[in-house]
Amino acid sequence: MADTNSRTDFVRFSLEQGVLRFGQFKVKSGRISPYFFNAGLFNSGSSVGRLAGFYAEALVKSGIEFDMLFGPAYKGIPLATATAVALADHPSTADRNIPFAFNRKEAKDHGEGGVLVGAPLQGRVVIIDDVITAGTSVRESVQIIRHSGAQPAAVLIALDRMERAGADDALSTHSAVQDVAKTYGIPVVSIASLSDIMALMDGDAQFGEHRDAVAAYRDKYGVS
Repeated sequence: MADTNSRTDFVRFSLEQGVLRFGQFKVKSGRISPYFFNAGLFNSGSSVGRLAGFYAEALVKSGIEFDMLFGPAYKGIPLATATAVALADHPSTADRNIPFAFNRKEAKDHGEGGVLVGAPLQGRVVIIDDVITAGTSVRESVQIIRHSGAQPAAVLIALDRMERAGADDALSTHSAVQDVAKTYGIPVVSIASLSDIMALMDGDAQFGEHRDAVAAYRDKYGVS
């Protein structure tokens, strides 16, 4: 995991870019969330470059051993690409030239064909995505990686919402992130989490009006 300062810096960066917002938002689960995180709004060269630096730093700080990156279509494609570039500039990995690959949603029936693009999948592979909601893209990625004879080593995401799934009267025991880690036996590394958002709110009066709503949402749906 990235250190505390990096995590707080990432939350502030997300707020500055409008990627993290407070208010009332209907999310994929149908819940009304007091905050919303949309990594698709990192949509300029400068913002994606800085985002990739956070990904690279979180991965290096995790201590996880890896050989290459994999970006699941579609959001994971630019994330894996940019993170590979950031790792090439990171002092801990600058001499390694980390390869990356990604998948297509539809198989190509001409040229080289298939669903994979980029470097051959081999060794220990880190899956890079924005968030984990239902774990669908992780499941598909793990299947692709294992089918290629490689080993999924970790999942690296931008934000862990630390949120349980299911109806209000039948909430899951674990969060989607915890379920992924347990199901596939691989660690999930996040640049930041809901705890880091709360920590920023605790220390910054300008977000005080939203703190109670976020805290109530965490109390109802969150995991520790």
